[in-house]
Amino acid sequence: MSKLRLAIIGAGPAGIYAADLILKAERDFEVSIDLFDHLPAPYGLVRYGVAPDHPRIKGIINALHEVLDRGDIRFFGNVRYGQDVDLEDLKKHYNAVIFATGAIKDAALAIPGIDLDGSYGAADFVNWYDAHPDVARTWPLNAKEVAVIGNGNVALDVARMLVKRPDDLLVTDIPDHVYQGLRNSPVTDVHVFGRRGPAQVKFSPLELREALHIEGVQSIVYDEDFQYDQGSQDAIAGNNQIRVMVKTLEQLRENPQEPQERRLHLHFFASPVEVIGQDGKVASLTIEKTKLDGSGGVVTTGEKTSFPIQSIYRAVGYLGSPVDKIPFDAKSGVIPNDAGRVIGEDGKNLQGVYCTGWIKRGPVGLIGHTKADAIETIGNVLQDRDRWWQPEFAGEDQIVETLESRNVDYMDWAKWLKVNSKEKAIGEALGRERMKLFDRDEILEISKG
Repeated sequence: MSKLRLAIIGAGPAGIYAADLILKAERDFEVSIDLFDHLPAPYGLVRYGVAPDHPRIKGIINALHEVLDRGDIRFFGNVRYGQDVDLEDLKKHYNAVIFATGAIKDAALAIPGIDLDGSYGAADFVNWYDAHPDVARTWPLNAKEVAVIGNGNVALDVARMLVKRPDDLLVTDIPDHVYQGLRNSPVTDVHVFGRRGPAQVKFSPLELREALHIEGVQSIVYDEDFQYDQGSQDAIAGNNQIRVMVKTLEQLRENPQEPQERRLHLHFFASPVEVIGQDGKVASLTIEKTKLDGSGGVVTTGEKTSFPIQSIYRAVGYLGSPVDKIPFDAKSGVIPNDAGRVIGEDGKNLQGVYCTGWIKRGPVGLIGHTKADAIETIGNVLQDRDRWWQPEFAGEDQIVETLESRNVDYMDWAKWLKVNSKEKAIGEALGRERMKLFDRDEILEISKG
């Protein structure tokens, strides 16, 4: 076989890295790659899953842009897998497919009261402030006291966006409806709760420093939350990231910040057990104190405390979603696979079907892990050359004909560049680098010039 026609479903970092790496891999045949996404924009969670005030994200997007701008990977945005094209279509047009659909739903938090009015998943809030095309334009920001459950970077992002002065976000790409929503928020206190201690948090040092140094916000930690057992000491001694984070938190403990109108509270050894309601709405959160078990884990103590809050955000992890006609592990939120080879219900590898990124391994790890995933998966794609599909419509123009015959209003790279230029032009007129467009119909209309 002289050519591999490869489809990749998902145009976030996982999909783009897989495409880039397979083009750079040693091989004795040509590769032609089509990258599909249900959104009209590329970049996935880098565009729609990270707080807009993270400057390093611009660098990641620029790197992904350069890959797609080379012209050796075709982008098809606004194409819904399972609706506009399905698995049978892919088999007719390609030799193999890699699913890189990520994880965009919130993991559940099974405690009483979690479904009360005022209780939200962090992912939904992130989608709102990142101007996702498929979410409502408004968000109910009406609470003075807010709880965020989780000790990872998403929890810190959510807490920071809730408590930060909205005017300080005017340098970012947020559209006006997000700014106005945050500007009208009456929030004074945001409480972040984590089950374990300072030596076990899942923040990154940079995220933590950003959260603890927000203009106009007092960051607060509590003496009783600083405990270290042998497992904690071993972690601090053996991991530079943990050592930096503990040092950062200890410095705040020893040097309290000046009072401000808004406050960010970090609570450790606090396990949520119940959300209390009043008239059907969130009114308070009950937590149970935990303590270290000697090895860095925690056990409950039976000691409970309630905090008055009017809204709660669960940031306890993301979960993948089922993919049409592909096996799915609902408990883990991943596609069952063996090193990226998708496993069918009979326990055998599905011919021609692969996965990479969070839908492959779950929503853990950073960009570097995504690249490692892609390397493993594409290695198996190349190794399985004798087991690829044999498509009857393998011409590059034939998938275009299929989409056009179904009146799919797809976004190609040239069209996306028009949208990209428009976002920059709107932003520059306001003294910003760009302003993010959020209406799907408007984005598609702009793409046509």
